[in-house]
Amino acid sequence: MGFAYFPHTDEDIRVMLDRIGLKSVDELYSDVPQNVIYKGEFDIPDAMSEMEVRRKIGDLASRNVRLKIFCGAGAYDHYSPAVIPAVISRSEYLTSYTPYQAEVSQGTLRYIFEFQTMMAELTGMDCSNASMYDGPTSAAEAALMTVACTRKKHRVLLSATLLPQVLEVVETYCRFHGVEVTEIPAADGVTDLGAVPQLLSGGDVAGVIVPGINRYGIIEDLTGLADAVHASKALLAVYSDPSALAVIRTPGEWGADIACGDAQSLGIPLNFGGPYLGFLCCRQEYVRKLPGRIAGETSDAEGRRCYVLTLQAREQHIRREKATSNICSNQSLMALYVTVYLSLMGPDGLRKVNSLSYGGAHYLHSRLLETGLFSEAFSRPFLKEFALRTSVPADRLQKVLLDNGYFGALSCGEDLVSFCVTENRTKEEIDDLVEAISKAFRPDDCLKGC
Repeated sequence: MGFAYFPHTDEDIRVMLDRIGLKSVDELYSDVPQNVIYKGEFDIPDAMSEMEVRRKIGDLASRNVRLKIFCGAGAYDHYSPAVIPAVISRSEYLTSYTPYQAEVSQGTLRYIFEFQTMMAELTGMDCSNASMYDGPTSAAEAALMTVACTRKKHRVLLSATLLPQVLEVVETYCRFHGVEVTEIPAADGVTDLGAVPQLLSGGDVAGVIVPGINRYGIIEDLTGLADAVHASKALLAVYSDPSALAVIRTPGEWGADIACGDAQSLGIPLNFGGPYLGFLCCRQEYVRKLPGRIAGETSDAEGRRCYVLTLQAREQHIRREKATSNICSNQSLMALYVTVYLSLMGPDGLRKVNSLSYGGAHYLHSRLLETGLFSEAFSRPFLKEFALRTSVPADRLQKVLLDNGYFGALSCGEDLVSFCVTENRTKEEIDDLVEAISKAFRPDDCLKGC
């Protein structure tokens, strides 16, 4: 009996070479210059037993230094309930890739449907897809979506208070799609809404993207922005932290047409750089310009509830010129992860997460000001993340914190550093962090320029 996943035998290789008229595998690479072919012996370790392999991997893993996280900037150390891995390992969810024979994959379609429903409810939008690579690419897709929806307009306004990585990715996407980007300036740490009418006056703006909570952790007041944007026949997109949407005004409540952001804050652990999970939601009238695919609920021939792919705006399914972005199946496992997290937490759980984060962040904020090493940068409301002004160089602050097992004091502008506190951080950890900084620096030294 043959097994397709076994390596090819010598006979298999001979048959294939005979079919294409070659005598050896080396002939397949005959056009590769000899000077770039490695001719030495590879430094491959000897074979090991299962026990030895587990021991080796454990030794390698122990080299990872696990720090107490006091940084945010788009990646948040929220608690992930232990039950999630058990649920997402169930057989009906196990193959979490794109369902090419969609209606056979009822488990996959169901959690995509539930993810869409929960994200639409969180953002106050009518529709959601599942899902994007990460927050910055979801913002880039939102920018291109505004152009597709408004037609004949090829300029997008981006707030300067968006996360730096979001600005960079959106600008890159737009540059290669022939879309002009104009930055809305910041004023006292927030988007300068007073500058928006003049930027819209040319009538060539397709969309405006602003943060709900900005790069300094400030909760932005977007009052009146949607009216101004809609008056110029443009669309408004709000970049959001979905965890915070349980307690602050949603993009829908601000009158936005599109909501985008990263759902990593919904329980996805920090893993040395990923994975992340972008989300993109919109109002009903723009759903056909939403990239990817949308799962819907229906009934089968026997009246039982089931799930189908309702919209498939990919070039695999429709004419290329009418297709939206090809993104659709990416991060399906992470969409499942977030769906289980939201199901477990519910509205009360999310409010509790934000309450604990708020309390911890404001406590740290006060303690740092008491040291005399920091001063208020912006007297504006914040939830779990904030920026302070200091004359202590950010790299010196970070070195002290790293030496004491903490990751914090992220540089976010000239003389500005940011901190973030989630429900994972304890009062004892906050006090220890402040003590470490206080022991390393003296206020009078910093007045002379640390």
